[in-house]
Amino acid sequence: MFESVLGYVAGGTAVGVLARLLRPGADPVGWILTILLGIAGALLGGYLSRHFGVHHRALVWASALASAALLLMLFELLRDRRA
Repeated sequence: MFESVLGYVAGGTAVGVLARLLRPGADPVGWILTILLGIAGALLGGYLSRHFGVHHRALVWASALASAALLLMLFELLRDRRA
């Protein structure tokens, strides 16, 4: 259990950084929030992929990357709407 949590933290950090690099244009979200959204994306992507019966490691990472990028975009949309 502890190893999987550390894996999600380390993987979420990598996914958050990759998602930030893959997004075009300026990104005003700070690095800490990007990493936290990446961890949340990794957890969400891991949960969804296992929920749908996907256990292939590459597909789990792809879903984690997509979830992190989606969370970053949603966060910016909500933040822009408030301003």
